[in-house]
Amino acid sequence: MKTMSTLLPETDSEDELPPGWEERVTADGSVYYADHTCKGTQWTHPRTGKAKRVSPNLPFGWRKSVSPDGAVTYEEITSGRISSTDPRLAFPVELSGNLRQRFDGSSTGMHVLHGLDLTGRVAVITGANSGIGFETAKSLALHGCSVVLACRDRVRGTNAVAAIKSDRPSAQVEFLPLDLTCFKSIRTFAETFLESYKKLHILILNAAVFGISHSVTTAGFETMFQTNHLGHFYLVKLLEPTLTVSAPARVVVLSSESHRFSYLSSSNISEDRLSCPSASNYVSMFAYNDTKLCNVLFSNELDRRLVARGVRSNAVHPGNMVSSNLSRYYWLYRLLFALVRPFT
Repeated sequence: MKTMSTLLPETDSEDELPPGWEERVTADGSVYYADHTCKGTQWTHPRTGKAKRVSPNLPFGWRKSVSPDGAVTYEEITSGRISSTDPRLAFPVELSGNLRQRFDGSSTGMHVLHGLDLTGRVAVITGANSGIGFETAKSLALHGCSVVLACRDRVRGTNAVAAIKSDRPSAQVEFLPLDLTCFKSIRTFAETFLESYKKLHILILNAAVFGISHSVTTAGFETMFQTNHLGHFYLVKLLEPTLTVSAPARVVVLSSESHRFSYLSSSNISEDRLSCPSASNYVSMFAYNDTKLCNVLFSNELDRRLVARGVRSNAVHPGNMVSSNLSRYYWLYRLLFALVRPFT
């Protein structure tokens, strides 16, 4: 049997336990320390005085076994390595009264999910064939999550699935067509998804357009408004029952700094203001700002309505000028993004 010391890099000497001490984990991820000499336990490290937590779930690829006599062991499935030490202890988080940033602009989705096992979870991500959506889908799939890429372009969606499977052929990932400018397509997507999946734990509303000329969908709404907000709103309503029966579940709405520059208010909001009917009154940047404000307000209200049923909604800002296809519709925006990105 190999011990955890053969699986993990050496830690700082300050964090080493005194002789006779052992580090253990409760079912909910709280780390505690057992003193075999004095037959006592405590929540803080005997040398540093710091408290720690780990994920309540085992890392991806590990399983726990309990023998008839109560002995607990952990097996890394791919290699067959056995350890008597809980592998979650490789990824502790120090508890502190002061808020400390764990990730920065160089962090990736793989960094954020490091150590998590998402086996059994199901996620849907709109606009997942490139950029932020693709990297999110890839990170979730490589940590055991079943991921559905909801995209308009069938070729790009299929290629994105192939790219993820090239990293891990066993990844549970598939493409389903979704065109947010068409309510029939949204309804068909939801029906097709529910035929194959009975649970939905993560719904990420990532798809968006920016810098497009004025146009109107078949339903009569301005295209950017329907794509960025109204289509997602309808999708959530169709999948809401599945989210609630899958609780705990969450909805993630991709937001932007642009919501700060919207001129929408309770005194001027109207259907024509949200969905501009004529090209002469349409300004693409203003329309985008309004849709991003709608995203934030929608997420806040959705969270208020569903929190009691175990579903949380969060509007998350991924950062300014991140590398994505958002600026693809106008060369000037592509140039602006490229010039400004190094300074953000």
